[in-house]
Amino acid sequence: MIQHLIVLPVVLPLVAGILLLYQRQGLVHYKRAVSVIATLLLLVVSIALVRQAASGEITFYALGDWQPPFGVVLVLDRLSALMVLLTSLLAVGAVVFACGGDDEKGSNFHGLFQWQLLGINGAFLTGDLFNLFVFFEVLLLASYALLLHGGGKARIQSSVHYVVLNLAGSSLFLIAVGILYGATGTLNMADMGYKLASLPAEREGLVTAGALMLLVVFGLKAAILPLYFWLPRAYAAAPAPVAALFAIMTKVGIYAILRVYSLIFGEQAGGLVALEQPWVWWLALATLAAAGVGVMAARDLRLLVAYLVLISVGTLLAGVGMRSAEATSALLYYLIHTTLVTGGLFLLAEMIGLQRGKPGTRIVKGRPLVQGNALAITFFIGAIAVVGMPPLSGALGKAMVLVAAEGTQRVWLWPLLLLASLASLIALSRAGSTLFWRSHRGSPSGSPLSRYQWFGMLWLLSAAPLLVAFAGPVSSYTQATGEQLANPQQLIETLLPDAGETP
Repeated sequence: MIQHLIVLPVVLPLVAGILLLYQRQGLVHYKRAVSVIATLLLLVVSIALVRQAASGEITFYALGDWQPPFGVVLVLDRLSALMVLLTSLLAVGAVVFACGGDDEKGSNFHGLFQWQLLGINGAFLTGDLFNLFVFFEVLLLASYALLLHGGGKARIQSSVHYVVLNLAGSSLFLIAVGILYGATGTLNMADMGYKLASLPAEREGLVTAGALMLLVVFGLKAAILPLYFWLPRAYAAAPAPVAALFAIMTKVGIYAILRVYSLIFGEQAGGLVALEQPWVWWLALATLAAAGVGVMAARDLRLLVAYLVLISVGTLLAGVGMRSAEATSALLYYLIHTTLVTGGLFLLAEMIGLQRGKPGTRIVKGRPLVQGNALAITFFIGAIAVVGMPPLSGALGKAMVLVAAEGTQRVWLWPLLLLASLASLIALSRAGSTLFWRSHRGSPSGSPLSRYQWFGMLWLLSAAPLLVAFAGPVSSYTQATGEQLANPQQLIETLLPDAGETP
């Protein structure tokens, strides 16, 4: 059974999604039970995979027993195990929150939710470039439908932009895969990186073109400037549990950049990894600056949180652009923090909007809230965490990223990241004072929130103190992950035992 653990993060949501979509009408309790149980089982499997990967051993699962590089493989190393665990932690909070009533706004929520987990987990585990494209399409198809869950003009408008841009990205992805396959004769990422070391000079132009096209695709997924304009409105319009799950979507693009540009185009392939470094670095800084302006301009709480996601994207991609094991370790710690905390803030924004009634999540005056004190305290904690103030994990994560910067990198990163954090602090302070302190007199508005909603939100926001309490083992794991990622030869030799021979 141990050797089959790697495939379970793909099989579990696949089977659960089939069971849930088969029963499309009615049976609300059945759907909730299947979805929650499947997600909890996924969490248990993810923890087991992290324990297995923590030893440093890289393992793979050959589907149909077709060995690499000819068959489809799922690869487990420290990075893929960490991302699958992070996805399952986020999914537990989102699916439990949805059981508070959001799932009843459409008939297929839980089935689509599970299939989106299928696509996300598959993207993190696949060792094949074409199947990375396939899993991207699975998660995008599910996200198209989830974005429209519950209907509404704002969601339809946002979904049009989201769908069109991602379809264009998918087309570009497929073209890039075809170019790289034509140049190397393989789709296995480890084999592709191995063969690029002896690539004929006349094919280097094709490979360079394919590598840069992939950077555009992954930059669109990660929402890097100038490819981020679809994100704020889409995330703000999405149902709260969907927006919370979408917090991992930008991280799929960041993961793809880390994986592809270290494994395929790394130093063992002749240093083609240098192609994306300056692009990612400068565009990450531009994303930080633009997102800081967006945070200050936001007049809706959900839109504000969406721009906070973009600030985290800029911070993470700046870490990618530094290209060092220390920077990778820092960005992975910060990635865990920002994914869970921003996911929790999307849920919290929805809870505040439900209690405010007609004003919703707009940052305007309204009547006092029935559970205003509890919501205000939670908002204060979440704001401190996401801004990066001590003593919560945001401060530690941003400090690690700042310390990882070297030489002239500090001249650019330090002021931009600190100014973006200051902009976030000002915007959240203004929002909190308007929502909770500057309320009109009158009787409290809203009805008490569901215990499912409270659990889902607190599950995610509790990451902020827990990541500080367990900072030692978490940072040790991310440091080992950064070192493993910087040594792609280990993965290549695991999948291709004959890699020491001339291809």
